[in-house]
Amino acid sequence: MRASHTDRERAIDVLKAGFSEGRLGQEEYEQRLARASQAQTYADLSVLIADLPQGPVPVPVPAPQPTYPVVPRTFLPAPPPSTNGSAIGALVCGILTPMYGLTAIPAVILGHKAKAEIRRTGEQGDGFATAGLVLGWLAIGTVLAIIFGVIVASS
Repeated sequence: MRASHTDRERAIDVLKAGFSEGRLGQEEYEQRLARASQAQTYADLSVLIADLPQGPVPVPVPAPQPTYPVVPRTFLPAPPPSTNGSAIGALVCGILTPMYGLTAIPAVILGHKAKAEIRRTGEQGDGFATAGLVLGWLAIGTVLAIIFGVIVASS
């Protein structure tokens, strides 16, 4: 595409800015200025100013940082206490007792352990620990009652 007088003037302005900023020496500036005045196409002009900044230098914009509420920690709600793992284990072992009779003993052990930990740490899960204890002791009591009944019946 053919260049207009305005296009040549813009290219000359870029060359002037490059010279005044010290990007071009006197001799090179004069050579490019002469070639810009005689340029016929955009391609002729772009070769002359391709290595010079043309307008404001783009500054990378930093990524926006997430904003958090500026509230002192003392006014924020406390995180909910976690559920005790031993209490969950006691409940699971207690539920599995009818299918696997041997899980009654771990249910009782984990239930007592969970109760002690919950009292000490303030975690949640007291109901789970109690349910595991009840199911474990019921299974153990049932097994003992059956054994006692068999002994009494055989005597």
